[in-house]
Amino acid sequence: MPQSPPTRHLGQTSALPASPEAALLDYVANPRPDALYCVRFAAPEFTSLCPVTGQPDFAHLVIDYAPGETIVESKSLKLFLGAFRNHAGFHEDVTVGIGQRLVAEMAPRWLRIGGYWYPRGGIPIDVFWQSGPPPAELWLPDQGVASYRGRG
Repeated sequence: MPQSPPTRHLGQTSALPASPEAALLDYVANPRPDALYCVRFAAPEFTSLCPVTGQPDFAHLVIDYAPGETIVESKSLKLFLGAFRNHAGFHEDVTVGIGQRLVAEMAPRWLRIGGYWYPRGGIPIDVFWQSGPPPAELWLPDQGVASYRGRG
């Protein structure tokens, strides 16, 4: 198995980054680089701030990816996502920006992110982005998050 660079967060005390830009994501060597498989992270209590009102926005994020040479270390991802608590951004910018940063730094074979945002102003906004078509042989389960239905 390839050697991973030292991580900055794993096994250490780490403070929540002041902003998503200040967050340092750690990547480690993929333990199965020859296998095509899907990794899923779900963040059902994700928050950011509305750039207009400053009020909190809540989302259920689902990130699926097929690793290349590296995988993202989960503690650093948790800290990165937590850094959005004080970040003002529209749903589209936040969701797509998370996906694009992971793709740029990790270089997975493929990645998709679903941002299932809870209603603000009476309208839920769901945002979906992927890096390209998924590999043909990749088992890709449904993200499992229903569209917002209100009461009922």
